[in-house]
Amino acid sequence: MADRPIQIPGLGELRQDDGFRPLSACSDGCFHVGRDGVEAVVATGDRKVEFIAFADRTLGHVRSAMGYPAYYPVHPVEIRKPVRAVLMDLDGTSVRSEAFWVWIIERTTAGLLGETGFRLEDSDLPHVSGHSVSEHLQYCIDKYCPGRTVEEARASYFEHTHREMAEILAGRGRADAFQPSPGLEEFLLALKGAGIRIGLVTSGLHEKAWPEIVSAFRTLGMGDPAAFYDAIITAGFPMRKGVGPGTLGELSPKPHPWLYAEVCRVGLGIPFEQRHHVVGIEDSGAGVCAIRLAGFAAIGIGGGNILDSGTRGLCSHFCSGFDDILRIIL
Repeated sequence: MADRPIQIPGLGELRQDDGFRPLSACSDGCFHVGRDGVEAVVATGDRKVEFIAFADRTLGHVRSAMGYPAYYPVHPVEIRKPVRAVLMDLDGTSVRSEAFWVWIIERTTAGLLGETGFRLEDSDLPHVSGHSVSEHLQYCIDKYCPGRTVEEARASYFEHTHREMAEILAGRGRADAFQPSPGLEEFLLALKGAGIRIGLVTSGLHEKAWPEIVSAFRTLGMGDPAAFYDAIITAGFPMRKGVGPGTLGELSPKPHPWLYAEVCRVGLGIPFEQRHHVVGIEDSGAGVCAIRLAGFAAIGIGGGNILDSGTRGLCSHFCSGFDDILRIIL
């Protein structure tokens, strides 16, 4: 791939500057180039997703820090007009909140270490954003405190989260925690005006995500987000002893396709056969992979880790802001 582009069914032509890494075999050893019809194996730059290419099809292998990887078929995508629905990520795309959640993870790790002055390194940032809480915490445990468990880390994380979210919903807390992305209001209203349905999609658990969007809509003066969006999906509620039943979310977040697939098929009622009239907007590599594995065209927006994660080649378009995205959609 370094010397010439290669054709990956369902993804198209990949070049060196797309950020993909050629491999001789996938990480679990199930597929090897040159065996059983496998013509190529490539991974995203961050190695979170691997693609196994045959002559006429491709499989996407989503790796898991929690021990539950999965394989998915990769479908070809395109953007057909009229666009019927736009599926939008929350963190980083709709709301600027990444620094706040990294801070929560940092405070959690500091508590596990018993070091109040602990700080994450810049090299940690791609590993503590864009995936599930448990995967973020597992990374920190593996690197900084291998003697602790992810269950201990989760308990501490949600103590911090519950306290901070209550303060923010009460109008207190960190004033800079959640800010609407530049141009969000104009973009959302333009979609509504064009009759395009809007689904909000986040890998964040509900108790994290809901205060974010409420805070952003409060800042914009746009009222109740539940009344505005046509469908909203989060990663549900965490399983915590004494709190009540949880919902599936920690083992099936982005880059798995299920959140995007469910908000479109179940939330908006759009069948898979009409997926080319649906686009997803993301700022993270994990999110772009999730959109593509769900069968939708992905539009990347700058400011996240798409370029650093080596997933630019999965985007049908890569834009600097919402104005550019509107010109593609309308």
